[in-house]
Amino acid sequence: MIDLAGGFVALFSDGYAFLFVILGAAIGVLIGALPGLTTAAVIAMIVPVTSYMSPLSALALLYVIGKAGRYGGSIAAILFNTPGTTAAAATGIDGHPLAKQGKAGKALKMATLGSVVGDLTGEMILIFGAATIAIYTIRLGPPEYFAIYMMAFVVIGSVVSSSMLKGLASSALGVLLAMVGLDFISGVDRYVFGSVNLMGGFSLVPLLVGTFVMSEVMVQLEATRRGEMATSIVAPPTSPDDNNLNREDLRYSLPVMGRSAIIGSVIGLLPGLGSAVACFIAYGEERRRAKRPELWGKGAIEGVAAPETANNAVSGPSMIPVLALGIPGSTIAAIMIGVFLIQGVQVGPTIFTTSKDLVYGLFAAGITGIVCYGIIGWFFAPRIGRLIGRVPQRQIYPVILMLTVIAVYSVGNSLFDVVVMFLFGLLGYVMRKLDFSLPALVISFVLARGAEEALQQTFMMSADGMAFFLDRPAALIFFAIGIATLLIRLYARFRQLSRGRALPDTHP
Repeated sequence: MIDLAGGFVALFSDGYAFLFVILGAAIGVLIGALPGLTTAAVIAMIVPVTSYMSPLSALALLYVIGKAGRYGGSIAAILFNTPGTTAAAATGIDGHPLAKQGKAGKALKMATLGSVVGDLTGEMILIFGAATIAIYTIRLGPPEYFAIYMMAFVVIGSVVSSSMLKGLASSALGVLLAMVGLDFISGVDRYVFGSVNLMGGFSLVPLLVGTFVMSEVMVQLEATRRGEMATSIVAPPTSPDDNNLNREDLRYSLPVMGRSAIIGSVIGLLPGLGSAVACFIAYGEERRRAKRPELWGKGAIEGVAAPETANNAVSGPSMIPVLALGIPGSTIAAIMIGVFLIQGVQVGPTIFTTSKDLVYGLFAAGITGIVCYGIIGWFFAPRIGRLIGRVPQRQIYPVILMLTVIAVYSVGNSLFDVVVMFLFGLLGYVMRKLDFSLPALVISFVLARGAEEALQQTFMMSADGMAFFLDRPAALIFFAIGIATLLIRLYARFRQLSRGRALPDTHP
């Protein structure tokens, strides 16, 4: 039974959870609007602090930052034509031309409205869909879970990177890193090289902070030294209507928002695709069926509504695999699973019975957070944009570096964790430069121990080894999905290469 009212009771009775929701909305909008610094990096930086918070406060804070960050990226896209997040990349196509026409206020309000509509749609799908799916997934056993994990490795590794081979290699590296330490059944140590510090494996916090935050600091400091700073080119409004949405804007945009919310919600259910894919698919579909095609790319208000609605609609449905299966489909979802584990909460279908108040409290926090960032965006987005334009980025990242070192050390009072953080920062920087996938690495690292446990439990259930999977139809279906995804990606790559070879040589 859906107990959303009980979720609001849990949220407001927690003491600090509601305040953290408001704080998360403000942080998310600010960070999303800051070109360069990703929302995932900020969430990873805050993870160490959450160990001192109640489970609901910690999860609500990070969940709302993720939601508000998706919206905040539209501010930078519209004002600077430099998306604060990859999910807002399509928003600048029509949003920035509107800003140059003096209609920045109109574009920002449409981005706010679209984000709220899409996010609320996705949140409703999460609330009513996760518990329903969990009813069926609770019947799955270790063989089915191992098949789901393997499907996730293949799908995420082949989808989240521009190169399928680099994506799969990143997933494999994540699995390898998760194998470091003692085997939890046999007690045999693996890849510890005589180091006592590695007996327990790599801790999630320094790995997250290193790969996302430290590598981000290195990349942004490098960009700052090259002088790649965001500048705002915004014309002043010529009439009061330029700062407000009128009836014609809504008439053209409301149907677009409805269709884009559905597109984003469906994509959110699919592991590895995420908001960036959703915004471009929604933008392309609405441009194809546009009633005013001559305006698209030059300042169509519908061109702001479509991508912003779709990329925020991803947020809620992307949490369904996390809660119903314990499988993250995005970087932020993987970090959320890590926070669940840090707080001693086991994700999966049983969470709706073992931690019901926490789950529905998180749902209530999501709805409250949407309202909060909607209010912030509607009334303060232009001011936030002006503030971001004045902040010297060369001063931001040294502060972030100092805070991350303090945060990682404070979790376990361990200098070894700080060293690990810097090593993973260097690894993340190299992977970014070589175009390997950090999300694939982190998600695979989070999933690997669960996959190993499910495989060992499967072998304990039967002496038939891998042949035991042939008697489990559900497991075979999940294996087939993973193989089909891989074959589709291979076929698409083969066609791309074939078209490239078929092009005539135009060089003299």
